[in-house]
Amino acid sequence: MPAFSCAFPGCRRDLLVIVLVVFVGIGLPIEASAPAYQSHGTEGSHLTNITNTKKAFPVLAVNYEHVRKPFEIALWILLALLMKLGFHLIPRLSGVVPESCLLIVVGLLVGGLIKVIGEEPPVLDSQLFFLCLLPPIILDAGYFLPIRPFTENVGTILVFAVIGTLWNTFFMGGLLYALCQIESVGLSRVDLLACLLFGSIVSAVDPVAVLAVFEEIHINELVHILVFGESLLNDAVTVVLYNLFEEFSKVGTVTVLDVFLGVVCFFVVSLGGVLVGAIYGFLAAFTSRFTSHTRVIEPLFVFLYSYMAYLSSEMFHLSGIMALIACGVVMRPYVEANISHKSYTTIKYFLKMWSSVSETLIFIFLGVSTVAGPHAWNWTFVITTVILCLVSRVLGVIGLTFIINKFRIVKLTKKDQFIVAYGGLRGAIAFSLGYLLSNSHQMRHLFLTAIITVIFFTVFVQGMTIRPLVELLAVKKKKESKPSINEEIHTEFLDHLLTGVEGVCGHYGHYHWKEKLNRFNKTYVKRWLIAGENFKEPELIAFYRKMELKQAIMMVESGQLPSALPSTVSMQNIQPRVIPRVSKKREEEIRRILRSNLQNNKQKMRSRSYSRHTLFDADEEDNVSEVRLRKTKMEMERRVSVMERRMSHYLTVPANRESPRPGIRFSVLTVSLLSTLSSLPLPAHLTLSA
Repeated sequence: MPAFSCAFPGCRRDLLVIVLVVFVGIGLPIEASAPAYQSHGTEGSHLTNITNTKKAFPVLAVNYEHVRKPFEIALWILLALLMKLGFHLIPRLSGVVPESCLLIVVGLLVGGLIKVIGEEPPVLDSQLFFLCLLPPIILDAGYFLPIRPFTENVGTILVFAVIGTLWNTFFMGGLLYALCQIESVGLSRVDLLACLLFGSIVSAVDPVAVLAVFEEIHINELVHILVFGESLLNDAVTVVLYNLFEEFSKVGTVTVLDVFLGVVCFFVVSLGGVLVGAIYGFLAAFTSRFTSHTRVIEPLFVFLYSYMAYLSSEMFHLSGIMALIACGVVMRPYVEANISHKSYTTIKYFLKMWSSVSETLIFIFLGVSTVAGPHAWNWTFVITTVILCLVSRVLGVIGLTFIINKFRIVKLTKKDQFIVAYGGLRGAIAFSLGYLLSNSHQMRHLFLTAIITVIFFTVFVQGMTIRPLVELLAVKKKKESKPSINEEIHTEFLDHLLTGVEGVCGHYGHYHWKEKLNRFNKTYVKRWLIAGENFKEPELIAFYRKMELKQAIMMVESGQLPSALPSTVSMQNIQPRVIPRVSKKREEEIRRILRSNLQNNKQKMRSRSYSRHTLFDADEEDNVSEVRLRKTKMEMERRVSVMERRMSHYLTVPANRESPRPGIRFSVLTVSLLSTLSSLPLPAHLTLSA
């Protein structure tokens, strides 16, 4: 440092002064340091001001306002997680009361406590709900949507979602307007457009409430996909009707052109949302082609492209829910072919966690918002609204099912119709749409009160009684076991067979267009959206080699390989076997079956189904060891051979005597073998039948 000291004499003293000023400035509050900064222009006065206002160094200080917003958000999320944890720790409570009901009760208690201490309870803001809480739930549902049941029943779902929602809206709106014209009700100032606007809000089935209740009762796949699909696709109808009636109520007059533009708006909102979601889905799939060297960012592309699809749809007043569904359905097969297995696990677990927390917060905020108010109560209007919700739903399902069953091969039974009608739950979407009404709307408080009452009735009464009714009516439950390889092969065979039958008959039906779409997808789309190595799929042979190597290692560990192995010279004399080439199409079908079944061979006997509240164990966490199983089999074979030798010794007779009947020896050996096997400790998934 000598050169530095010679070049800058006195620099050490200046550095000490600068450090002192900095530390004093940090220790001063803002109000105290401001005058010193303002007097900096006066020569020699700033040091005097700093000396006069100097305070002790703050060892400990509290500034809650600095962290208030993120701290309160973290507290709400922590409360939601603790409530969910406590709910699942009490099996008796979770078997009777749905989780959504308990969370609303918790929200009521928290809101009441906040109001008692003199604070204003927070309200479920519409912007917070639609932009932050709803997208994770819809993305989780769309990304893991069962494609085959959805496409096979898409016609029925569209009828319930479009025609059913229109029926509920006009049926409820018309009867409520007739009710308001009665003078004793005291609502004569309410016009027809306001009643239709209210009918469009409470007529739509809520996907959050349906997911929360139906996943707990494990209803069969047909009924579940009908109700859940309706709750997803009726978003476009609800958005169009809400905006239409809100604009009409401001103008006051409706023309034929307005009705025609409303119909056009429905197609624009629904198809536009699907188009936006599909575009972002293809972009996500194309981007995932180039992530082989940066695996850590693969899940982010899935989340960001999906959220951008939702925000873009909302920006153009399109259906954000349909955009998320389309984005998840389009991107999933291509993204999963490009990303690693760890990235796929991250996506699944994060979506599960995110959607579960959002659902919990929604129901808690519903309870808190109920306490926050304000409310305008009218017994006649509120009770009539609840009754009309039930009546319109039942009549709509019965009437539409009568028409639908004429075109369906698998008819909807009376029990299925009852569950579909009874499962039309309302939830936070209806509350948020009601909350979006302007404060100048004369019926805003009454509409919000009626909406909250309908939500509480459907979630508490229908949600709590649907499980006992399903048990009482013996409605078919969901098949928990995974389809076997045999079932998948026969399903594919029947699809190809029906496609051929349609081609022979000259009828271009569902299976014909499905085959055309699959062929176009394999020929053109996969070449652009799936990485080259994955598209050519050379890892099929590598997968077989990996399985053979794993099996050989297990056989060596269990001592099952023979002691005398072939020498190196004899191995060199063996000519390489020519492996027959398999067509790319057949190789792809084999690989798809292997992916879905053989990679889970350890757990093929365990029942599994996707649930948003339950996570599966990884393959490496399986407690059934294959080495232990092979050792058990070897021990079993050894005991059988010993027993067989003993029985052959006992049944040996002189040559000059008549040999016993073959069945005697077989029967005795079989009885002894069964008694021996029954004493062996077999694994849990192996059973011995007589």
